[in-house]
Amino acid sequence: MDFLLVKKAKNGDEQAGEQLIRKYYTAIYQYCFLHLRDRDLAEDMTQETFTRYFEALQTYTDYGKLKNYLYRIAGNIIKNYYKKKKELPMEEMSDIPGSDMRDEEIRMDIEQAIDRLPKELKEITILFFFQDLKQKDIARLLDINLSLVKYRISRAKKLLSEYLEVRK
Repeated sequence: MDFLLVKKAKNGDEQAGEQLIRKYYTAIYQYCFLHLRDRDLAEDMTQETFTRYFEALQTYTDYGKLKNYLYRIAGNIIKNYYKKKKELPMEEMSDIPGSDMRDEEIRMDIEQAIDRLPKELKEITILFFFQDLKQKDIARLLDINLSLVKYRISRAKKLLSEYLEVRK
């Protein structure tokens, strides 16, 4: 279905473009938020992702899943942001959704554990556990071997388990 929407959008069908945005906006926003932990900044990065996608639409060639392509654009935008900023943003409790204090404590422990992961493990963790991407899609997205994805997921699980065990 994405193929048809992309083709229609390339031909100037604005409704097809809006359908693509509606279909993937939440996933890309969540991806950005998990990296940035700032709602406004995640919103800006998500909008920038779709802006760049539509600017490149005429040259876009469908080699795989559109969602993976959007993740790649968002990932590049986030990397560029951190290169410019040269420091990671501080987490704020107000940015963490949750209904009670215990949920917020658990969520904060998990986020802090993820932040302790090396960069390559953090990326895999977000894509696999929070964005529910399949291992083969992650391999294509990050342009690495499937066996390396499996290893990194295994390593991330082990490290997260260790980090969270210490927090108990």
